[in-house]
Amino acid sequence: MPSEIRILTEDHLRAMVPLDLALVDVVEAAFVALAGGRVIMPPILSMDLAAVHGEVDVKTAYIPGLDSFALKVSTGFFDNAARGLPSLGGLMTVFSATTGQVQAVLLDNGFLTDMRTAAAGAVAARHLAPTEVTTAGVIGTGLQARLQMRAAHLVRPFERVLVWGRDPQKAAVCASDLAAALGIEAEPITDPAELVRRSQLVVTTTPARVPVLQAEWLHPGLHVTAMGSDAPGKMELAPGALLRADLYVADRVSQVERLGELRAALNAGIWTRGTPPELGEIITAVHPGRPSQDAITIADLTGTGAQDTAIASHVLSLTDTPC
Repeated sequence: MPSEIRILTEDHLRAMVPLDLALVDVVEAAFVALAGGRVIMPPILSMDLAAVHGEVDVKTAYIPGLDSFALKVSTGFFDNAARGLPSLGGLMTVFSATTGQVQAVLLDNGFLTDMRTAAAGAVAARHLAPTEVTTAGVIGTGLQARLQMRAAHLVRPFERVLVWGRDPQKAAVCASDLAAALGIEAEPITDPAELVRRSQLVVTTTPARVPVLQAEWLHPGLHVTAMGSDAPGKMELAPGALLRADLYVADRVSQVERLGELRAALNAGIWTRGTPPELGEIITAVHPGRPSQDAITIADLTGTGAQDTAIASHVLSLTDTPC
């Protein structure tokens, strides 16, 4: 007889899945699996809804060794803030990797995507940021800006966070929230160049289509994680920034070529370094990591179906009874 399908609501999931080092390890394992070459992960199915400032993405992956795999539908409607609604939404359907039967429907409204994205940022910081980070900066003021800084603080416990956004009031609120969440000094900044200059770790968390970080701002001893460019037309870093970096790392090369920061550098005809390494190759030491503490490094995170399968499988492992 088919087993009962578990239905987990956003409230269930928020109670079950904290943003902690255990979750960072779960997502790191997904990068390691990708580096092993046996993961089956088709290209992202994307639908751009420019008329309503929205997008829909479908991601999935099969990871050998896991009992299940996820099919995720993720939505981003970026005018929702004015409606008092979150920008991200969606759900995951989880299937048995043995029988293909549905095991669970995770009605997370984008919560699990938010969490695995933040955890991926922590993985990048863990393996690419300088060993000592006293000041971190975030460009963006939304939920992911808050989560990225909380996640990065788990692996690089910095003393100060700087926040820049196009709306100074939102930057001030974000800084206040981070100060309360992390118990550290948090400062809104009016000049993004100053934020980069003062930081050793910077995360960009915007849906920008023109650069919010310029190449000339990069300095020795800096790591940048760009996680907002995950669809055609998006771009957070000036293309020349990739060439100024001593090490540029993709989450998945085939994705950053189409959706990430590398796409803009390729379109500009300035990328001449061949195929960049993937984060999983850095983690597993297939490719050398940060060259030195004074190096400039960049991680380009577009989000992978492997991360979705990893966090969905993690959720099922946390409960053995239908909900």
